[in-house]
This record gives sequence, structure tokens and C-alpha cells, in this order.
Amino acid sequence: MTAEKWHVKRFDDLSGKEVYELLRARETVFVVEQECPYHEIDHHDLESLHVYTTDAFGVVTAYARIFQEGGLVTFGRVLVRKDQRGKGLANQLIGKVLQVIEEHFPKQPIEIEAQEYVQALYARFGFKTISDVFLLDDIPHVRMEKR
Repeated sequence: MTAEKWHVKRFDDLSGKEVYELLRARETVFVVEQECPYHEIDHHDLESLHVYTTDAFGVVTAYARIFQEGGLVTFGRVLVRKDQRGKGLANQLIGKVLQVIEEHFPKQPIEIEAQEYVQALYARFGFKTISDVFLLDDIPHVRMEKR
């Protein structure tokens, strides 16, 4: 496992090419792979911190976005490109996301809606499940928090 070069940018600091690559990665994972034909772009993109790494060609290999909602911090659209899975990149990504949250939103509680099958990943970082399973875009999710 190699150490990745992570980028953390607000929407207005992203280049047009970076926006394209982030949205292409999200569409590939969420719309195509997970067969979730829902709008991939929303108002949170404009207010988020976008955390990502790329391959040598500038193609996104891992990504998440962080934003405040109410009195909480949340992150979502967490993805690792299919050909990069199983290499520890998800752990690196979540570690980086939590580091960015601590830098930008110190001591604020974090709440996420995690896909059910990755609960254990978040639990390794101290997240606790706080809900029963529910469907979000026809995919089983749970709410998790870290305080």
C-alpha cells in the first residue's frame, strides 16, 4: 500500500477538469455500478470540502465530500474506484476525511448515513450505529455517529 497524495478543495477551487473527474467517478460508482439512477449532483457539492486522490492520469481513485448539516458534520459519496479496491485505500480515505474534519470542524459531532455493508469500516474509526437499517435510494443504510 502506497501513501496517496490527497487533495482537499472547496468547490470554487476545483478546476473544470477536476469537477468532471469527480462527477465521473461518482456516476461510475453510484449510478452505474450500484444501479442507482438518481440525481448525482446536489446543492451540497457547492458547500462541501471535496477530498480525493487520483492516479497518474488525473482519474479519481478515491473520493468523499464533507459538509455541515444542522449542528453536525457529515460526509458522504464515499467511493474507491473498482480497480483500486482491496488495497487499503478506503481506510486511507476515511482517515484523511477525519483529519480534515478535525482541522476544519474541531470537536463537532459527526453523523453519516453509511451503506449497511460497510458498517465495519466506519466502526474501526470509532463510529457507532444509531439506527435500524433503512433504504436510501433502494440501498440498505444505517445512521452512524462519532462524537
